[in-house]
Amino acid sequence: MVKKIKKIGVLTSGGDAPGMNAAIRAVVRACADYEVECVGIYEGYRGLMRNEMIPMGPRSVANMINRGGTFLRSARCMEFLEPEGRVIAHQNLIKNNIDALVVIGGDGSFTGALKLNNEFDFPIVGIPGTIDNDINGTDYTIGYDTALNTVVEAIDKIRDTASSHNRLFLVEVMGRDAGDIAISAGIGGGAEEILIPEKKNFSIDRLIESLDHSHETGKTSSIIVVAEGKTGMNILEMRDYVNKHRPEYDVRVSVLGHMQRGGSPTCFDRVLASKLGVAAVDALIEGKTNIMIGVSHRTPVCVDLNIALNKNRKLDTNLLRVADIVSK
Repeated sequence: MVKKIKKIGVLTSGGDAPGMNAAIRAVVRACADYEVECVGIYEGYRGLMRNEMIPMGPRSVANMINRGGTFLRSARCMEFLEPEGRVIAHQNLIKNNIDALVVIGGDGSFTGALKLNNEFDFPIVGIPGTIDNDINGTDYTIGYDTALNTVVEAIDKIRDTASSHNRLFLVEVMGRDAGDIAISAGIGGGAEEILIPEKKNFSIDRLIESLDHSHETGKTSSIIVVAEGKTGMNILEMRDYVNKHRPEYDVRVSVLGHMQRGGSPTCFDRVLASKLGVAAVDALIEGKTNIMIGVSHRTPVCVDLNIALNKNRKLDTNLLRVADIVSK
């Protein structure tokens, strides 16, 4: 028999992503629709361990859909990684009469959720909120579209300067283990070369060859998009290598950094977050647990957390082909 859910907690964990507030808003209002209490937990698992919670209703999340970041705030909590920390977290859930938990975050957040569920059989549903789009089992994660638009806008502005001064720009974007931002923003921004983790055959000499080809075909400026940590050579070392071997280039570096996380979420991310937030509450009410709510072909789907955490997610190979063709 499925236990009746009377109170649901919601938290955001790990790196913030535009659209997290929209997801919280959807969870809170879906709870209200089911006449279920909702509690917001501040600063992720750290707040759960410290018992920092606040009751929330529909008016608590008014005017939140357009705000970037997460008003519940987020924090990485090393103590939660230890079994003793999770015991404290579970005790606080029970103490506050919370029957189920919605966790909005990325793979680290889901790893913690999986452990909490496995150790205490506590109902948990995850919502993928990360700009990297690196979660298995979902077409998109909350925040990815906004980050893409931020990066493309930055590349457009950098190109104005590159064209004016015949410069080569190396633009570093987030994505240490996943190249989704780099490949899509590189195509959208018209980059001459895109360096991502999925390109196993990359070498710095191949980049030099690409620059030589661009020069031979008449290009006087170039933009290279680099996923952070891509080559074993950081972006400054890459700049120095190009300067040494092709001194005719005026090479500049632009590291976009945390600006990619900020800003008001796009309409796409607001709608995605709203759909996933409502679906997460639906799943808990139906007695489902240990799952992530993803999206496939625009429809919310339930994905086992173990599958969501599978690191064998593949980048769309067609995008790689498109990038090679349109960059010439």
